[in-house]
Amino acid sequence: MFNSETQAPTSAGEQDRRDGMKPGNRFLGRVVACNGSRATIAAVAERGETSLSELWSVGRLISISVGTNRVVALVCSMQTAAEEWSEETNNTFRIEVELMGEVFMGPDGREEFSAGISRYPYLGAIAHRIRATDLARIYDSRQLDSCVIGRLTQDESLDATIHVPSMLAKHFAIVGTTGVGKSTAVTLLLNKAIAADPKLRVLILDPHNEFAAAFPEHAVVIETDSLDLPFWFFRLEEFAEVIFRGRPPVPEELDILRDVIPDAKKAFKGGESGLMRRQTEKSSITADTPVPYRIADLLAMIDERIGRLEGRTDKPHLRSLKVKIVSAINDPRYHFMFSSNTITDTIQDTIAKIFRIPGEGKPIATFELAGIPSEVVNSVASVLCRMAFEIGLWSNGGIHMLVVCEEAHRYVPADPTLGFLPTRQAIARIAKEGRKYGVSLGIITQRPGELDPTILSQCSTVFAMRLANDRDQEIIRSAISNSSISTTSFISSIGNGEAIAFGEAVAVPMRMRFSRVEEERLPRAHGITDKVDEDAPPVVDLRSIVSRMRAMNGPDISSFQQSYLAAQNSLAAAHEDDAGDALDKVEPVDTGDDLHEAALESYRPDMLPHRPEPVNPQLERFNQIREQILSGQAERDAARTLHEPGQPERAFIGSAEPKRPGSLRESLLKRPLGSIIRK
Repeated sequence: MFNSETQAPTSAGEQDRRDGMKPGNRFLGRVVACNGSRATIAAVAERGETSLSELWSVGRLISISVGTNRVVALVCSMQTAAEEWSEETNNTFRIEVELMGEVFMGPDGREEFSAGISRYPYLGAIAHRIRATDLARIYDSRQLDSCVIGRLTQDESLDATIHVPSMLAKHFAIVGTTGVGKSTAVTLLLNKAIAADPKLRVLILDPHNEFAAAFPEHAVVIETDSLDLPFWFFRLEEFAEVIFRGRPPVPEELDILRDVIPDAKKAFKGGESGLMRRQTEKSSITADTPVPYRIADLLAMIDERIGRLEGRTDKPHLRSLKVKIVSAINDPRYHFMFSSNTITDTIQDTIAKIFRIPGEGKPIATFELAGIPSEVVNSVASVLCRMAFEIGLWSNGGIHMLVVCEEAHRYVPADPTLGFLPTRQAIARIAKEGRKYGVSLGIITQRPGELDPTILSQCSTVFAMRLANDRDQEIIRSAISNSSISTTSFISSIGNGEAIAFGEAVAVPMRMRFSRVEEERLPRAHGITDKVDEDAPPVVDLRSIVSRMRAMNGPDISSFQQSYLAAQNSLAAAHEDDAGDALDKVEPVDTGDDLHEAALESYRPDMLPHRPEPVNPQLERFNQIREQILSGQAERDAARTLHEPGQPERAFIGSAEPKRPGSLRESLLKRPLGSIIRK
């Protein structure tokens, strides 16, 4: 894991000093111009020979002798003086280099590399091909626990090493366009990380379900079929994101949830011991407190508010909110939230499974998000990132956590008006404060230009792979404080598997190529294979595909139905008494209609999923009174046509009640029917 050349004595580098002026050895040219950061070197290719010019290449390092020191420079650009190439005469060309540091003799007699320059090159100073030992010193992280992740592009014989603790302590990012090898690089880095820190726990937010194949021995796959992420884990804004399906919540309905959820949590706590209740009373319960509650209690409390006589303006919002909640419960895609296992206090089991505590030899959890509805992916990501930070916070840093966000620009976009605010806040909190509590962040994105620059600037180590977009390249240059224009100028043309590493984990910006990963451990989506047998016919079960598309296997809500019925018993009895008392005050109308001769049934709320919407008792009572009034009025009109003028009007036997001045019936008859129905 360590570079043996960095431990070699100084005399090993003496072999490179033989006759530096001899053509074809190490001599390249001389310095003809220099300023504080750049220098210009002039070189000559004799009679069209290309043996010397082949040693120059953009992105390569050279050394300039300045006394006993050697200034290290990076080649930025080169061109011939005459802007043409002659095969018969000497060709003079100029090379622009950027000064990066120097190799000097340390106090202990060993040569060291420093990013600063104590003596700048003078005019006429000799430029050489850099020594292999100098390259090893430059890219040596000078840490005993460094890990090899690949090879230097300039010299394939030298290892590319990083310091993993420094990479994890202050977050890291891997950026690159599609197909350059980001997922393979993540696989390599995570394997090195868990080998360097056995206590590390890794959570991968995997939107493409591809990392399960990369860690067969070290990872636990969390799928929607085997996932239990209870709805009471969600804070109010996260739960509203689920209920409203990613749309902006209605303020009135959100206020109702804010009032009702704490009452539902207290109702659930009411079934526990007296000691637990006393502890609950001491600690205030809010809509954001991770305390279990039952959806049945939540719906029962909404029904109770609907049945009240006061608050008529809130009833449309209550009914709308109830429809949304029942719709989410009936949606098979939300089975991981509303299954029968989510109505008990399983917070310890859920944390142990998702965050691998204690881990049981598998420190990585790949959370597959492809099966989760797209409108709630942000809400689920918010819950996971928030819980990761809180675990590190309340454990006093006893658990070292790494959260890897694949396609991070989805969760923390650059535009503040896009994305889900709680998700942005949870990831930003890890980026800003996570290192204090042992929580690290890994950002992987193909569009750094669409990523929040604040998040990217918190990543102290960046692996920049090929980026074709100019805006993405500019974002990388601005986010990395110690990078230079020349270092990042060839990001658009580096090959697959190559990267330019910056930051805390490496000594200087390094162009390197990642080590190859075994074929069977490459990240790939489920069912995607490289070998295709063209002769064998495809075996595809269309019935299973259609069944999964339609989500035929819905959630098992039998336990929910039982708990809902139990919670409704008391409210149903109260509504029956109220409805019975009100109906006794209304006299039946004998119109000869079979519908009115039938006995009126008492109201019993029944709000279970897949059941028809129940009738409101107040609305039913109003309809009965309205029918009686209308039928009585029709009979009186018929009687007036039969009686002579001046003869007193007689009340029909079948009328609902005798006519009294100022009665409720008379006032209702004077109003338009539309206004009565609206009220």
